[in-house]
Amino acid sequence: MKKITVLLLAIAMTFICVACGNSGKPDNGGSTEIKDATELLTNAWTEYNESASDDLKFAVGGGNIENFELVVMDAPGKCDTSLEGAKDALSVSFCIPMEAIDMTDDAANMMNMMMANNFSAAAYHVADSANVEKVVAGIKDATLGNRWMCGFPEKLIVVTVDGDYVVSAFGNGQVIDAFKAALTTVYGDAAVVSVEEALAE
Repeated sequence: MKKITVLLLAIAMTFICVACGNSGKPDNGGSTEIKDATELLTNAWTEYNESASDDLKFAVGGGNIENFELVVMDAPGKCDTSLEGAKDALSVSFCIPMEAIDMTDDAANMMNMMMANNFSAAAYHVADSANVEKVVAGIKDATLGNRWMCGFPEKLIVVTVDGDYVVSAFGNGQVIDAFKAALTTVYGDAAVVSVEEALAE
């Protein structure tokens, strides 16, 4: 009887340890099965805040930034591009051409609430994965050709995730490096850096 009790306790402890060890993050080696662009950015932002040094942490807001009532505070937010003015705001604030936006069917974003050019990031789901390279190239060209009004971001990255998501981020070099590290920690081999460019002159 004692042997059966010990065996049952051992099995129960094994299940408890496995359950506790599940962090909820995608498996770095396999398919990430991303639900949407908001989840993608949220996972990366959570990892960023867990791993970045305190001097690189700041408040963000995201979503439909053209309407303050729709802005999500302290987290990435979904951007509904069907709303009036949403595509214009997305294009201007996150340096993505209109034709690239039209190739996507889901978007999310976030930016530093005090200074957007210190950190701005957006994630897009490309409706047809054959257009991913066009979206990446469009973001790169628009960002490199942008006329910055308030401060000059130092660095741009564009990362593809799972083959049909595109994440772009620009801002302070240290912040962008830490964000890239967070993104690749969460998504592993599924996250491929397509563009990494210095912006500051």
